[in-house]
Amino acid sequence: MSQTLSRPKVQPWSQSSVASVRPLILASVLPAVFAALVGLLANLDFSVALLVIFVPLQALAAGFVGFKTYGKRGLKDAVLIFVTIFFSMMVMVLLTSVLVSVAVAGFSAMSPQFLSQNNVYVSPTTSLEYGGVGHAILGTLLIVILTTIAAVPLGIAMAVFLTQSNAKHKGIVRTVTQALSGLPSVVSGLFILAIMGFVGIERSGLTGALALFPLMLPTVARVAEESLRLVPSDLRLAALALGAPNYKAFFQVILPAAKSGIITALLLGLARIIGETAPLILTINANNSTNLNPFAEGIATLPTYIYGFLSSGYSTSQARAWGAALVLLLLVALLFGAARIMTRQKSLKTKSTKKAK
Repeated sequence: MSQTLSRPKVQPWSQSSVASVRPLILASVLPAVFAALVGLLANLDFSVALLVIFVPLQALAAGFVGFKTYGKRGLKDAVLIFVTIFFSMMVMVLLTSVLVSVAVAGFSAMSPQFLSQNNVYVSPTTSLEYGGVGHAILGTLLIVILTTIAAVPLGIAMAVFLTQSNAKHKGIVRTVTQALSGLPSVVSGLFILAIMGFVGIERSGLTGALALFPLMLPTVARVAEESLRLVPSDLRLAALALGAPNYKAFFQVILPAAKSGIITALLLGLARIIGETAPLILTINANNSTNLNPFAEGIATLPTYIYGFLSSGYSTSQARAWGAALVLLLLVALLFGAARIMTRQKSLKTKSTKKAK
C-alpha cells in the first residue's frame, strides 16, 4: 500500500533562526570593523586596508562559517560566493565612479547652446557660453549610421551563412571573423589610411566610416551567430514539415525567434565603435563647422572633439571635453534605451495578440 507524501507548508530553505543568521552577520561585520580600526590607527590608505586586511579576513571568516555549517562543501561555496560578490561590487563601484565623475565634471559645460552650436570662431580659451558640440553630435551620428548600414547586413549575412549553410568554407569565414574581433582600432585606421594614400582618396566622413567598419562587423557577426544557434532546431524542422521552403522557414520562423539576439548584436556593435578615437583621428579632418556631407571636407565627431580639447591645458577647453564625454554617454544610453523600448513594445503587442486569439 503506497503512501502519498504531502508537500510541506513551509519550505526548508525559508526556515531560518537567529542562531543560523548570527554567524553570517558576525562574519560580515567583524572583518570590516577590524580592518577599519587597523586602517585608522595605522593611518593606512583605504585601498591597502581593503586589499591587505579586509579581503583575507573576510575570506577566512566566510570559509570558517561555511565549513562549520556545511562541512568541506560549505567551505568551497562560501569562498566562491565571497569572491564573486567582492569582485562584482568592485566592478560596480568602478563603473559608478566613472559615471559620477563624468556627470559631475561635464555638467558644468551643459547648456542649450552647448548642445546646439558648433565651434566656429571658438578657441580653447573661449567662454563656455559660446560654442558647443552640436556639429560633433551630427557628425558622430552620420558616421555611425554609415557604418551600421554597411556592417549590420553583412554581419547578419555572415551569421546566416555560418549557421544555415553546409559549405566547406565556414571554418575560414569563422576564423577570419574571430581574427577581426581582436583587431586593434589603430590598426584599422592605419589600414584605411594606407588605402587612402594608395587610391588617392581625401579624408572625409566616408573614410571614417570605413575605418570603423572592420571593428563593428565581427561583433555583429559573432553575436548574431550565437543568437541564431540558440534557436531550437525543432522550429525549423516543423516549418519544413508544414511545406515551407528553406528561405520562408528562415525569414518567418528562425529570424523572428532570434530577433532579440540580433538587436543585441546591433547594440554591441554600436557600443564597439561609437567611442573609438584612433581610427577617426587618422582618417578624418577635424572641422569646427557643421558638415553633413560624408564625401567631402572635414567632419567633427564627439571622440575627436574630446581628444582635441582634452589635450589643451586650459580649464575651459577641458570643461568642454568633459561636457562632450557626458553627451557621448547620454547618446549611448539614449540609443540603447530606444532599442530596448522598441523591442519590448513589439513583444508586448505580440503577447497581447496571442492572448486575444
